[in-house]
Amino acid sequence: MKGIFSILFLLILNFQLAGQEQVYELRTYELEFGRPEQVLHDYFKEAFIPAMNRQGVKNIGVFEEVGEALPKKLYVLIPYNDIAAFQKSGELLIEDAKYIEDASPYLKISENLIPYSRITTDLIQSTTGFPSLQKPADNANFFELRIYESYNEDALRRKVKMFNDSEFGIFKDVGLPTVFFGSNIAGNNMPCLTYMLGFKDKQAHTEAWGKFGPHPEWKRISNMEEYANAMNNIIRVFLKPLPYSQL
Repeated sequence: MKGIFSILFLLILNFQLAGQEQVYELRTYELEFGRPEQVLHDYFKEAFIPAMNRQGVKNIGVFEEVGEALPKKLYVLIPYNDIAAFQKSGELLIEDAKYIEDASPYLKISENLIPYSRITTDLIQSTTGFPSLQKPADNANFFELRIYESYNEDALRRKVKMFNDSEFGIFKDVGLPTVFFGSNIAGNNMPCLTYMLGFKDKQAHTEAWGKFGPHPEWKRISNMEEYANAMNNIIRVFLKPLPYSQL
């Protein structure tokens, strides 16, 4: 029964978002320790990203985590204009002869040389308050990926409303440059929302967040009963773009 209500909630939410439904595919590649990863980078740079660009899918971001966390992970952010573009993308890749040729070293690699152990995918749908991806400044080299988990679907709805009505304005005031924002419609950690911020460096990140807590609008809304218990966990990952990333 709970599963039925969850599906109904997502259908209602998706209907409300119709008309501005940019969809983000966020892939996480968990790399195998000790295996050469260059074939994967070559695949992204020479085959996958150019082929997606030919489909009209632009501003694809590829990132690695800041620091030396294990297992090492690569993050690929793919923004689609709508869910139909996401659904068609795989078929279009198969029909793209140049992609098949350029991707051959990766597609034909042997099992014992594939550089990752698994790929996880999250689908994220934009919201009215931040309907489309905003390319970060050219000097952005320090990114923060944030996932806010909620205890149920209504709590997530309230947290998204909190952003749409107030938090985006606070972000703009204090210099928290948003790259994308949306509610997850499939994947891990649901129900949740996901967004990304892009900064020049760690210092700019620290300074901007230091202004957020004292902001009078944040103090006001954080004490509102409507938003009580709207979010119960934060996952935060610091990222840096790879040289061929389009973000």
